[in-house]
Amino acid sequence: MATTMKSRQRGISFLGLLFVGGALAVTGVVAAQVFPTFVEYQAVIKAVNKASAGSTVPEVRTIFDKAATVDNVSSIKGSDLEVTKENDKIVVIFAYQREIHLAGPAFLTLKYAGRSK
Repeated sequence: MATTMKSRQRGISFLGLLFVGGALAVTGVVAAQVFPTFVEYQAVIKAVNKASAGSTVPEVRTIFDKAATVDNVSSIKGSDLEVTKENDKIVVIFAYQREIHLAGPAFLTLKYAGRSK
């Protein structure tokens, strides 16, 4: 008597595939909306480091505004910066937030903060 081996199918079901595909699609859409805010944050850091070379508060804010215009930064202005002096060195501190509309009443709030080197 010959016994037949029952082969088992392996893999993901169609509903599982739809669920995984949907989750990846939603993650991709959110990531595509978050990425530009991260690029802008990097531009803000660059502008803040450039602005810390100024010697007075108005000069620091003017340098920041010019650098922010070049890098197309719209989330923060020179007037939003906190300029202090530590050990005879100008330190520029910033903080701002961005909101990304997801769906209906749902928003993703990203809070960015930093300081010059």
